[in-house]
Amino acid sequence: MEQRLPNCPQCQSVYTYMDQEMYVCPECGHEWSQNAQSEESVTATITDSNGNPLEDGDSVVVIKDLKVKGAKSAIKQGTKIKNIKLIHDPADGHDIDCNIEGFGAMKLKSEFVKKA
Repeated sequence: MEQRLPNCPQCQSVYTYMDQEMYVCPECGHEWSQNAQSEESVTATITDSNGNPLEDGDSVVVIKDLKVKGAKSAIKQGTKIKNIKLIHDPADGHDIDCNIEGFGAMKLKSEFVKKA
């Protein structure tokens, strides 16, 4: 019977292997212990610029002007964004998916917003 090893928590690779008591990902080089696997999924909360935990459906406020590629203007400081969706383990660092009035659907980094 074949033992199923967990995917890498960092890059989601299926090619993980065990090295003594550690899991190792050959694609990104991430190493984690068997015990830390469950702890990482629990502690991986996304926080705003003030350290407050964010949840799906929250409203946030932009804390500084954000330039948008291809747009004529920037997203101004103080813009309120309603009903955000969090992206856990983002590849590009943008961990909030939202719809901004006047700009449409886009992704933001949580470090540029605060909970409303």
